[in-house]
Amino acid sequence: MKKIILAIAIVLCSTSIASAQDAGKWAIVPKMSIYTNVGDAVVGLGASGRYSITDNWRIEPAIAALLHRDCSIDVSCDAQYLFHIGDAWAIYPSVGLTTNDIGKWAVGLNVGGGFDFRVANNWDITAGLKWQPMFDDRRTNPVVIMVGGAYRF
Repeated sequence: MKKIILAIAIVLCSTSIASAQDAGKWAIVPKMSIYTNVGDAVVGLGASGRYSITDNWRIEPAIAALLHRDCSIDVSCDAQYLFHIGDAWAIYPSVGLTTNDIGKWAVGLNVGGGFDFRVANNWDITAGLKWQPMFDDRRTNPVVIMVGGAYRF
């Protein structure tokens, strides 16, 4: 079951990346994350790509390297619905799939939200919080706090 969910997530993310070529609909987001509930807090460095399907819907495949003793990887793909508040602010709930190897490989869900603040014509500051319940009985379910900058093109 875990392999099927992982395969579906990879296919969804790869087809969205391959099919989206419209100008103004992409963003690259380098980010830093803090993973809680994994013993000590773990810092992650990574990046994501955002593709806006409509003015309100977007997807965000992401990858992060978790900088701790065993150096893990976290891969996710989220769907986000944007609520635009004025010209500069947007808030969003988020849901998606994740896989990581904190201890061993496992698959789970992402549930959370965040905000974007436009600081320049093509630049945003972004922050978010998500909970990652994993489909593994022996795993802690980390809460992830993220901050980053997005360049839109």
